[in-house]
Amino acid sequence: MNVDSAVYTGKATPDAAADRGWLLGHFKAPGDPRHSEDVEIKWGVHPQGDERARWVTGEGRTALQVLISGRFRLEFPGRTVVLAEQGDYVVWGRGVDHSWYAEEDTVVLTVRWPSVPGYRADGQPGSPRP
Repeated sequence: MNVDSAVYTGKATPDAAADRGWLLGHFKAPGDPRHSEDVEIKWGVHPQGDERARWVTGEGRTALQVLISGRFRLEFPGRTVVLAEQGDYVVWGRGVDHSWYAEEDTVVLTVRWPSVPGYRADGQPGSPRP
């Protein structure tokens, strides 16, 4: 890792492990080039069979998810989307409930916006809902 005032270099997999997969967003320290209040970026590494413990409801952000490798299934109310080929992607807007399941060992890149301080989609105690 190399950090200076304007440039950060790193490796997605080990850097992501430090923050539940998230590489960029409001949760990085101010002054860190990875700090952003506009967007969040996640490098998601999911072993086969990995799944969300519960549905995300009341999502307050828009999201883009791109398949890097593997096979990844997303569930939306009334619709299932399977990302099966490298580069397949899905976009969903604010208020769209969702869940996911890794059908194979999978790597996905997720971009969410805006980056909302204090918000956690997993509903951890003390986390405000949008």
